[in-house]
Amino acid sequence: MKEIKSGKLISFVFYMIILIFVIVQSYPVVWVILSSFKSGEDLAGTVPYALPTAFYLGNYEKALFSSKLVRYFLNSTVVAAITLIGIIVFGAPTAYAISKIKFKQSKNLLAFFLIGMMVPIFSCLIPMFQIYNNLGLRNTYLSLILPQVGFGLPMCIYLYTGFMKFVPNELMEAAAIDGAGHWTTFLKIMLPMAKNSTVTIIIYNFVSIWNEFTYANTFMTKVNMKTLPIGLNDFVGEMGRRDWGATFATIVIAIVPTMIIYFILNKQVMEGMAAGAVKN
Repeated sequence: MKEIKSGKLISFVFYMIILIFVIVQSYPVVWVILSSFKSGEDLAGTVPYALPTAFYLGNYEKALFSSKLVRYFLNSTVVAAITLIGIIVFGAPTAYAISKIKFKQSKNLLAFFLIGMMVPIFSCLIPMFQIYNNLGLRNTYLSLILPQVGFGLPMCIYLYTGFMKFVPNELMEAAAIDGAGHWTTFLKIMLPMAKNSTVTIIIYNFVSIWNEFTYANTFMTKVNMKTLPIGLNDFVGEMGRRDWGATFATIVIAIVPTMIIYFILNKQVMEGMAAGAVKN
């Protein structure tokens, strides 16, 4: 009986800790969403954690029609989509070559890519600015896509390699007997099997790309080329005064795509992380 009671107590404490952790993590998101529906009077005259007296949609109207939010959203979408495609297109074949095509320097090549994880992005900011300035790439999508593809490749290759090297070589041998070359084996067998790893890489990189601020703030000076994180500055007025209602509404619009994608693909993300990291 004592063992049963102690087990229930441990479970209770464990679940309470998880509950507290969930509340602490979710409170800022809930607070921002509720604040986005508050009028200026509610924001100024009530405590931050109070519910709105009425659901005020003027903040969303201001965010959508008083700024270039739609343009910023489009820019972020284009950058995120092309960057993710680039990471997968370059990362997956590289990981396949390292893990399945035996060549002398495969381990050294993997180590070379993994070193990229230790390089701070800020150390490359000034050289990239000078290069983009000389090549005329500032205020273009490429100025955001190229560095994010480069810094996204190490983790992509690591996860793909961790999965692919545990795929039985007999599958490749059977494909070779049927006359399939390496590209056919990669495209028809290996890449479909690595679906969970692909989803993990997409989600992992999408969050950082969608919220990226440093590159966009450095390389994008034209209004029409700004991304969502930079567009939040549109609601800063004279003397630093900020329209907090419109800012909160913009933040909600910005985080909706990330939340939708993550909740839809959550299961594949967990399985992909296990396949790409735990086995390794």
